[in-house]
This record gives sequence, structure tokens and C-alpha cells, in this order.
Amino acid sequence: MGRYPEIEPYDHGMLDVGDGNRVYWETSGNPHGKPAVVLHGGPGSGTSPNLRRYFDPAAYRIVLLDQRGAGRSTPPASDPATDMSVNTTAHLMADLERLRAHLGIGRWLVWGVSWGSILGLRYAQTHPGVVSELVLTGVATGSGREVDLLTRGLGKVFPEAHERFLAALPADERDGDPAAAYNRLLESPDPGVRERAARAWTDWETAMIPAPPGSVARFRDPDFRRGFARTVTHYWGNDHFLGEGNDEGVVLRDAHLLRGIPGTLVQGSLDFGNLLGVVWRLHHAWPGSELVIVDEAGHDAGAAGDDALVAATDRYARAEGR
Repeated sequence: MGRYPEIEPYDHGMLDVGDGNRVYWETSGNPHGKPAVVLHGGPGSGTSPNLRRYFDPAAYRIVLLDQRGAGRSTPPASDPATDMSVNTTAHLMADLERLRAHLGIGRWLVWGVSWGSILGLRYAQTHPGVVSELVLTGVATGSGREVDLLTRGLGKVFPEAHERFLAALPADERDGDPAAAYNRLLESPDPGVRERAARAWTDWETAMIPAPPGSVARFRDPDFRRGFARTVTHYWGNDHFLGEGNDEGVVLRDAHLLRGIPGTLVQGSLDFGNLLGVVWRLHHAWPGSELVIVDEAGHDAGAAGDDALVAATDRYARAEGR
């Protein structure tokens, strides 16, 4: 099956969302089709033209955006003067509502990858009336246990890389929360400290989550590297701004709020997030969801995952209640 051919947007713009932020958005496909919004990963990765290709352009009005501080949105997180206190999960959900109103959309399918799956799940839990379906891949829920696994637990799997990861921190910070400690370095007034921290953080990311060549190449760009690392550690070091009780998982706790929203979860069997059983638990706590496990695939579910994602959006395109 594969993804659909490449297409270009028919409209785009910069939406003023307040707090000095302007969010880049674009629309492609059929202007009168079923609306779908795509939530990129990271946090801080920015969107990609390839994400348009998970939708039939004849059936969907495809909305892509760069979340605050990412991609073409301004101001960029790579600029140390950018105020990150107004970049939280609540702010991003409010931006989605502003964009939905700006585009005149009543309900839309929400498609998310990795961090985008966390944002999409929480958005659907807090705004269930505007989400027609969810399609998620590289699924995570943003719990404290998941962050601990990715910053400490996987050190047993990648000991050499993890030793380098911790060694880049001040000695008195190595037994605490690595994400919060790295975020403090990335907020340093010293550009050399920020650059070394960004490189060490992205080196660990590529060690624990083997990424496609395109993603690795982006980490060679100093501006992207700084903005990405700053944004990820800002979220990971603050419980993803999901509130109290997030060690076990606010999104999982509130999975019952997704009742009535159909959803498809596409997950690689070798994704390290599966070690905590998060995706399985989410699926069983969410009535109306389906779980598609892709054998011998990791966080990026690969070609077979692409097939499953396209099959899901094709099926939802035929659903009633556009």
C-alpha cells in the first residue's frame, strides 16, 4: 500500500496565538474534505512534508503545524531569549483550538507521532467534542515512569552511551533527574554550555532510539539541535506539564475520557516504550480503540507501520460524520 504521493499545500499562514508567539500552519489535500490535524513529535521536532502522505488527498483537508518554538513558528526555542514558560501542554492545546477556529473547522481527526501522541491524547481528553478520531504511532503517554525509563532505565541497555550522557552533567546532578539537569544547562547564559549540553542530549537520543537518517542529519544543525534539546528537556523535566500524579500517568488515568472516540494505535514491537506496557494498558483502558503491533519494528514502525497508518486514515475517511 505505502503512503500517498507527495503533495504541496494550497494555503498556509502564521497564526498569532498570544504570548508573542506565531504558529506556522498549512493545509493541503481537498479543501472540502474530512479535516485532519497532524501533531509532530519531539517535543520540538517541527512538522515534515512527509506527514501529509498518510492521508488520501482527495478525501482529506490535511492541516500541519509547527508547535510553539519549533520549525517555522516564532520565536524559535533555539533562541535563548525565547520565553519557554509559555510553552506548555496547555498552551499547545489552546493553540490547536485557535487554529481550528481560524480555519473554520468543527471536528477533526487527530494524527500524532511520539510526543504528538501524548498531545493528541490529552487534547482529546480535554476537548472530546472536537476530535472525530485518533490515529497515533510511536505511542507514549508522558508519564514520569516513561521519562525515567528513557533517561535512566535504558542505561542498562546502552551502558557506554549512558555513561557519556551522565558524564556531561555536573557531578552533583548525576543522581537526580537527568532531563531537568540538562534543561538547566540548556538555559545557561553561556553559549558553550548550551551547545555542549545540546550535543550530549541528542547523542543520547540517537543512541537509545535509532532514528531514520533524515532525523540524524537534523541533529547536525546547531540551531535545530539546541531548540530540540531545550524543548524536550523543558517538557520531560516538568512532567510534560500534565499536573500532579503524573508519575504513573495522567493520560492513562483519564483514558476513560476517550470513550466514544474511535482510535488506532500503531506500535513497533521493539519500541522501548513497550517495556512498561503503556500502549497495551492504554488500549485496554480505551473503549473503541484498536492496537496494531508491527513485528520487528521500533519507535519508527517502518514500512509496515506506514501501511497500517494509511489503512486507518482510509477507513476513517469513509466514516460518517465528517
